[in-house]
Amino acid sequence: MRDLITLADLKPAEIDRVFSITEDLKSKFLKGLREPLLPGRVMAMLFEKQSLRTRVSFEAGMIHLGGSAMFLGDDVGFGRRESMADFGRVLSEFVDVIVVRAKQHETVVTLAEYCSCSVVNGLTDRAHPCQALADLYTIRELAGRLEGHTLAWIGDGNNVARSLALGCGKIGVRLVMATPEPYRFNDRFLALLRREVPNLDLEVTDDPIEAVQDAVAVYTDVWASMGQESEREARRRDFAKYQVNRSLMSHTQQGTIFLHCLPARRGEEVTDEVIDGPQSVVVQQAANRMHVQKGILAWLLAAQT
Repeated sequence: MRDLITLADLKPAEIDRVFSITEDLKSKFLKGLREPLLPGRVMAMLFEKQSLRTRVSFEAGMIHLGGSAMFLGDDVGFGRRESMADFGRVLSEFVDVIVVRAKQHETVVTLAEYCSCSVVNGLTDRAHPCQALADLYTIRELAGRLEGHTLAWIGDGNNVARSLALGCGKIGVRLVMATPEPYRFNDRFLALLRREVPNLDLEVTDDPIEAVQDAVAVYTDVWASMGQESEREARRRDFAKYQVNRSLMSHTQQGTIFLHCLPARRGEEVTDEVIDGPQSVVVQQAANRMHVQKGILAWLLAAQT
């Protein structure tokens, strides 16, 4: 039984396997075939934060695979009515996989300790592994390969950036981050990177133009994530020169794509002319959440048989 809490949980060959399953399932989906690889399997979904892409992509994907999904709301009392140990041990007797979107990373880690089924991190304050896998798959799909390419991250060193750093290190993508100093990876996470992906080619700069020049993809995210609303005005000032706009994208090479995990705050981290422009692939990127998560579910649950 395997979990996916962060991308440190996956070996490079396992990422390749997930991508191979994804490619097969997406190709069949585009031809009108939804292959029922997981008939009778049940997925539980526990969400402490709002969600469009994560919730719908996981639920739709599980249905495509022949299984079913249950969105568990406040009525189950997650984190309130009983201990995490009792909750996890009982819930995992009923279902085959649990997807958790939690405010605190420790919530997912603790739940996984007590569950006898696979647990998937659907987002925490520290990591967003499914998003990062979908992002990297999108780059591979459009660029033809991943190894040797450069990904430029513009903005906060947040949960998505941390997951991308682990993913890039696993599969040989160079990561260049243009991030104000107070918002860069902390020493604890840098130590984890050195341990888990010692060959990661990571460059950090305060110059967005320098970051994007050799990039196959330029990626940004909101400057203030959910839970950081009180910091929004300070962050708007600190990130003012890190907006992805037409001027910045003019410094990219031919064929560079624009990525954003959405939702976007248009006019802050990205302008309309970029996110709606010809280099933007944000809709394809979002659609790939479902396809990659189908690959994750098929891979995880196949390991249980």
